[in-house]
Amino acid sequence: KSAKVITVTSGKGGVGKTNITINLAIALSEMGKRVTIMDADLGLGNIDVLLGVVPKYTLVDVIYNNKNIVEVLSDGPGNIKFVAGGSGIEDLAKLDSYQIQKFLANIALLDKISDIILIDTGAGLSDNVMNFVMAADEVLLVATPEPTSITDAYAIIKAVSKRDSNKTVKLIINRAESSTEANNITNKFSMVTQKFLEIKLEPLGFILQDNMVIKAVKAQQPFSISFPKSMAAKQIKDISKRLLDINENIISEGRTGIKSFVNRFVNMLSG
Repeated sequence: KSAKVITVTSGKGGVGKTNITINLAIALSEMGKRVTIMDADLGLGNIDVLLGVVPKYTLVDVIYNNKNIVEVLSDGPGNIKFVAGGSGIEDLAKLDSYQIQKFLANIALLDKISDIILIDTGAGLSDNVMNFVMAADEVLLVATPEPTSITDAYAIIKAVSKRDSNKTVKLIINRAESSTEANNITNKFSMVTQKFLEIKLEPLGFILQDNMVIKAVKAQQPFSISFPKSMAAKQIKDISKRLLDINENIISEGRTGIKSFVNRFVNMLSG
């Protein structure tokens, strides 16, 4: 069975996307899945910082120093593995075709050791981000109730819709003051998307504002491990269950998995 590739993205920075990626990975791992995170926030990757782990190698070593991706994997808490982003790769578009092939061939190696590959992108609408978004089996979009986050998240949905209206975007609202606020925003998103775009938006859940999250970040530890009884940890568990339920119900039509991801990625680079 091929690994499922899930890209986590956000319209703007500072919405807690990487933190959600990490804790989602841990929750999925607790449910018996082998999870690998790839830090694709090129040039600004900070998964290792949030985890308090100093990686021996990064993605840079794969592209420039002939390491294979399995060698550069780091162990994270809760049984997860991750590939650190490293600085020095600004733009995949600037790599030559040999380097791109090497990069994609290495991603394909993750198939053997993962059930789920979470790709944490940079924020915004760069080609880098959109390539990872469009090539993935699933797209998770993280937004907060801030107006700027909402407009930027909508811009992502619009960009996805323009490229492939058959894709579904799954929405996670982070740092909501209340469930009412989270639901209101989700409903607004759904209404606007339905009215103006051809794409399907699927609410995946929300995470309320939680001081334990801030404490955990300062301690460089995932909140689901430091504070497993916190509201945020409970909500990320719910989100991971929903994500798995949706996936278990979808019968793979050969569109999923690493090979399809690599093919779609190549098509976008050549498109």
